[in-house]
Amino acid sequence: MAVYLITGGARGIGAGIARRLAAAGGTVIIADKEKAKVDGARSVICDVSDEAQVASLLMGIEALEGQLNGLVCNAGCMVRKPVETLTLDEWNSVLATNLTSTFLLVKAAAPLLRAATGAVVTITSTRAHMSEPDTEAYAASKGGLLALTHALAISLGPEIRVNCISPGWIDTGHYEIRPEDHAQHPAGRVGTVEDIAELAAFLLSDKAGFITGAEFIADGGMTRKMIYAE
Repeated sequence: MAVYLITGGARGIGAGIARRLAAAGGTVIIADKEKAKVDGARSVICDVSDEAQVASLLMGIEALEGQLNGLVCNAGCMVRKPVETLTLDEWNSVLATNLTSTFLLVKAAAPLLRAATGAVVTITSTRAHMSEPDTEAYAASKGGLLALTHALAISLGPEIRVNCISPGWIDTGHYEIRPEDHAQHPAGRVGTVEDIAELAAFLLSDKAGFITGAEFIADGGMTRKMIYAE
């Protein structure tokens, strides 16, 4: 039975990926700052930007599950404010959670993943390619994560594959989606958590054995759409 670690899996995309993998019979561990309530998953309270907590997390997986086949680095946060008022502590906090955590997790998990010929999926964002105002820290973290993904793929292959998913607008249930929100997408709708979960499950599987170092943009076509004011 495959064993998967999902970070930031208490809600949203991470929870959706955890549900998808557990439903397929996988053993799922969710690491989050809050307790996760996903059927069939083991929840571990962990700040993945903290090296000691990450080390403890992986030692626990080795002791309890004995293996690790897949790692999904999904934990993320955003501080949205003008760059003139963005503090260094806020900048560092976003990069620590969104970017440095993946370095810490892969570093600690590499022996288990290598033994299992496993795979890593990072959750980046279309904001690695385009921006709204006042999102400098988030955009920098996601752009860095995109580059870190292909660097890890080259360094860790062929034993460990590493790919990333860059979601666009995904409905995580936090706000109402209007008809015009769906209509502006070339695919005709806003994305769902299940869209990303299915893609993650594929990239973690042996069916994606020839894919590494790649970015998969799942945004309903929005980054390919030319938008000019009429």
